[in-house]
Amino acid sequence: MDNKEVEMDAAPTARDEYQTQLQEQYLKSFEGLEEGDLIEGKVVQLAGDFVFIDVGYKSEGKIAFLEFGAEIPQVGDTVKVILIKKETKSGEVIVSKKRADEKVFWKSIAVAFKDHQPIEAKIDKEVKGGFEVDLGHGLKGFLPSSKADIQRIESGEELVGLKSFFYLERLYSEKKINIILNRRKWLEEDIDKRREEFFQSVQIGDTVKGLVKSFTSFGAFIDLGGFDGLLHINDMSWGHVTRPKDYVRKSQEIELKVIRLEPEEKRINLSLKHFSQDPWFTFEEKYHVNDVVKGKVTKLTDYGAFIELEEGIEGLAHISEFSWVKKVHKPEDMLKPGDVVDCMILGYDIQAGKVSLGLKQVQENPWDSINEHYPVGMRLSRKIVKVTNAGAFIELEEGIDGFLHVDDLSWTSRVKNPSSVLHEGEEIEVVVIDSNPEERNIRLSVKQLSEDPWRSFSKAFRLGSIVDGTVSNVTDFGVFVKVQGDIDGLVKKQDLSSDREESWDDALKKYTPGMPVKAVVVDLNPERQKLGLSIRDLVQRQQREEISKFIQNEEADGGFTIGDLLKERDTTKKNS
Repeated sequence: MDNKEVEMDAAPTARDEYQTQLQEQYLKSFEGLEEGDLIEGKVVQLAGDFVFIDVGYKSEGKIAFLEFGAEIPQVGDTVKVILIKKETKSGEVIVSKKRADEKVFWKSIAVAFKDHQPIEAKIDKEVKGGFEVDLGHGLKGFLPSSKADIQRIESGEELVGLKSFFYLERLYSEKKINIILNRRKWLEEDIDKRREEFFQSVQIGDTVKGLVKSFTSFGAFIDLGGFDGLLHINDMSWGHVTRPKDYVRKSQEIELKVIRLEPEEKRINLSLKHFSQDPWFTFEEKYHVNDVVKGKVTKLTDYGAFIELEEGIEGLAHISEFSWVKKVHKPEDMLKPGDVVDCMILGYDIQAGKVSLGLKQVQENPWDSINEHYPVGMRLSRKIVKVTNAGAFIELEEGIDGFLHVDDLSWTSRVKNPSSVLHEGEEIEVVVIDSNPEERNIRLSVKQLSEDPWRSFSKAFRLGSIVDGTVSNVTDFGVFVKVQGDIDGLVKKQDLSSDREESWDDALKKYTPGMPVKAVVVDLNPERQKLGLSIRDLVQRQQREEISKFIQNEEADGGFTIGDLLKERDTTKKNS
């Protein structure tokens, strides 16, 4: 019994020593830790609203479930915590998962800033000059508006609530935490990365999907995943496209063909029309030169009209091919977009995708039958449409003018200035004297409405004929006398008087306009419209006739000579 008692007394002593050793080991394990250090613990129990964590001390730490948030811990999980207090008076170890998470997160933020790595966060609200961003664990950052997006922000509400990645531009924590973020830079890098992957994986001819992002006058931009491709207006349809919105809608997801890739220029051209065959491949099966076809006017320009024969086949009717006779100054005077017209194919170039069309070729050319409508000798009254220095244009019908030359105004009068006798808008009677359909020229005349007075005069008078007239003009070289047919004949001053003692200039002074005279025709050329007259020759003729009559009378009476007659005339002249 005594021995047993001794042994029993010794056992408790050994257990106490073991407990002491364990406690010392626990304490030694905590000797290197300070309050506030980040340590790892293991979940050993879930009880009520708490999670018990074994951190290797003589008692477990206790953490409220709320610190785990949405995370549901399990027994055996390893959890990082902050050592708040090694041991309270009651022997408890106080730890915090929330503060541990904050410390871990802050370290990750610092590493991201140092290594220039993006972090994920949520734009919380709009503030002055930008946005407040929730980084998590109570950290807030500021995102300037200029660095919020790569595009202009119409409304800040568009970004509020958005989760995205950001670069940390500034990170201060000496006195006050101040975090400046940049989303735009991350977006630019992300887009460049996606675009590079696109260029490496996509080839010309591939089909891709995209969203219609925006419109311009020349097409639509397609979002291919953060970067844009261009759907040009000419690639929407083989036919004529006026409005891009007629073919695609904003935000519409569409499939397109890749038709051009330029990695260096970052250009991507897309197409809708390349899902169907180019209609030019079968052009010559349907169309030929001189074919008359129907088409729809799609566009008017200063030089003509574009006419669509079918979707993708569009030709040009030049303004010069609008009418045979009408001078068209503006295409809109004859056509308007949407008109369906007949036209003729004049030529084409398949490689260039061009068709030359004519509108006038499907109509009769009035010049082909101009001689039937306006034969030589036809008299008509028409309006003067234009007066020039050489004459006047007379409109015979719309688009066809005849020309009245100044020389064809009068047989006898020489008109120097046509505008003095001809006026635009005035109706005038003319006669067709020449027609040349090849040169599109019709000559008209006013003077040939009546017979040529020169020919009438030449029929009535010959050289030596005596004519009556009236002085119309007195010049230094002679006197003009108006005779039958309103013709002017010239009496040279040396032909005015037969008196050798009278000078030519003195004889010229005796004549004034309006004075009636008689003269002899000494020169007559109807072709050159030339008439020469002489008063001297008339006087001399009259003298000869007088002498001849006198001689005949005196010879009958006898005894009187020609010398006596001349002597008597000289005496009479002196007395007068």
